Amino acid sequence: MVKHIILWQLKDELSSEEKTAAKNAIKKGLESLAGKVPGLKEIKVNINPLPSSNADIMLDSLMESFEALKGYAVHPEHVAVAEGTVKPNVKLRVCMDYEI
Repeated sequence: MVKHIILWQLKDELSSEEKTAAKNAIKKGLESLAGKVPGLKEIKVNINPLPSSNADIMLDSLMESFEALKGYAVHPEHVAVAEGTVKPNVKLRVCMDYEI
């Protein structure tokens, strides 16, 4: 099994309302991938960080294998969410993948 963790910071120029809308859209889009991407076992998006955090959004997902993670990266529905919802709103992305 492979954990796939992503932390994002939203763009500074987004208003508070735009940040809230972006967080909700990213959460909805990514969590909608459950059951659609082969090898994706779990997917959760947290959009409510504590004030001590320096990230706005966290993706916590579990893949059945490293091969499944590679397939997730290029899956058309994942790419659509990443290109259409995530990338236009984020300034920084940090990723950690590890085997469990």
